[in-house]
Amino acid sequence: MDFIWILFAFVCGLAVKLLSLPPLIGFLLAGFVLHFIGVAPTESLNTLADLGITLMLFTIGLKLHVSYLFKREIWASTLSHMGIWTLLFGSSSLLLAVVAFPYFTDMSFQAAAILGFALSFSSTVCIIKLLEESGEMKTRHGQIAVGILVMQDVVAVIFLVFATGKIPSIWALGLFGLIFIRPLLDALLNRAGHGEMLPLTGFFLALGGYELFSLVGVKGDLGALLFGVLLSHHSKASELTKSLLSFKDLFLIGFFLSIGFTALPNWSMIGMAAMISSLILIKFVLFFFIFTRLNLRGRTSFLSALALSNFSEFGLIVTALSVDSGWINKEWLVILALAVSFSFILTSLFYGHAHQIYGQYKNLIKRFESNTRLTEDLFIQPARAEILVIGLGRVGKGAFKALQNMVDQRVVGMDADRLRVKEFQQQGLNVFFGDGEDADLWESFDSSAIKLVLLALPSIEDDKNITIQLRNANYQGQIAAIARFQDQREQLISAGIDNVFNFYTEAGIGFAEESLMLIGELPAEKQPKQELTLARD
Repeated sequence: MDFIWILFAFVCGLAVKLLSLPPLIGFLLAGFVLHFIGVAPTESLNTLADLGITLMLFTIGLKLHVSYLFKREIWASTLSHMGIWTLLFGSSSLLLAVVAFPYFTDMSFQAAAILGFALSFSSTVCIIKLLEESGEMKTRHGQIAVGILVMQDVVAVIFLVFATGKIPSIWALGLFGLIFIRPLLDALLNRAGHGEMLPLTGFFLALGGYELFSLVGVKGDLGALLFGVLLSHHSKASELTKSLLSFKDLFLIGFFLSIGFTALPNWSMIGMAAMISSLILIKFVLFFFIFTRLNLRGRTSFLSALALSNFSEFGLIVTALSVDSGWINKEWLVILALAVSFSFILTSLFYGHAHQIYGQYKNLIKRFESNTRLTEDLFIQPARAEILVIGLGRVGKGAFKALQNMVDQRVVGMDADRLRVKEFQQQGLNVFFGDGEDADLWESFDSSAIKLVLLALPSIEDDKNITIQLRNANYQGQIAAIARFQDQREQLISAGIDNVFNFYTEAGIGFAEESLMLIGELPAEKQPKQELTLARD
């Protein structure tokens, strides 16, 4: 039976990918098809789904800094959006009940409020998947979206406590003492090394945090998230995240499949779900309005709002709990399951073109900006730069430091991770904060002195988009990028990038040349030069 899930997930996922759509749409479709043909889910599928969500929250924690949650643009936007949305949807539901609209007939005030609250959440699984695939987890808008998702999780815990009447154990107070075991967790991660013990350590900590919180009556997923946060400062946090990436993605397929097994709909339920799904436009407008009133830039507001414009799997939990308690009719569980699925599809489709949409309508979007700028959104033009390295991960940082040794301060680095930039600046490195896909940045960026731009980013889609932004901003210099595979190299060359460094091939050549130096057999033309000289106008 497990092979049937894999078969349908593979076929449907591959089919939609060939249509240039995100594979998760295929996984959702596979779940509904399997349910329709009579395949029953087993406990192992639910286990895979739960594992995927737990690992995902743990990896979110590894990238999260708690202080970020206390920023006004995070907590104020979360609470105000949930409150306004619940009020709007609840009021509309009661009006529809008055006119005896199907499925709203005899709806009580309590049921309307619960449905509105359930639909106020945004999907952690869908949004994190989209942000990771686009390499935008640590961008400004990515951090805004993640912060709001975490705040929504906190609200979810509070709701579950009151809705179920299960007060956490008195031992839950001991969870505040977890901060004191951070040195122990650090030592554990250091001892794990870099092999198979590293992902196993991740599983142990993620599931251990889940079980610990569950034992004291607190939502287990919050425990996985917190254990990730406790390790977010560690130098191996990024390596641990990457070691868990494949496991997390594989297990999350089980989650998308499981949505299709919620219930079989009829045509009227599908129509109602489609109508509710259309309301994500209102959700987007509400998020965008709140963000701009909190002084976020138009681009940040637009991208964050677009990512958050979907319905959450947590809404199904709220609805199922309400059905069991007799607060709402069981048909709503089917309708919301479909609405959640439809919203995933819509978000995946639109967010894939988010930067192109912003580029087309940026003048209209920027009209809603506040005149006040938050500190995080101020841009500082670097001085005396002739080479710009975009992306300061392992490869980018290595290239930046090598160039700095050759041309000194004429090389400057840029990264969308503000904390990484701050750390490098404290080390005296000539780096600044900026998102390469930000069209507004390039409009105000003076690139006349820049002769070479190095794109050291993991996503070729980011590379292509930045290249477009640079050329639109009238950049006349050379652009170089990195690629892992030959087909990626060909795509980047076709996109107008002047030179593409094949990560594996060129690394092998460099390794061979440096090794020949040990025995003095490197050809003269390959001898390393002491200084790189840039052509000057």
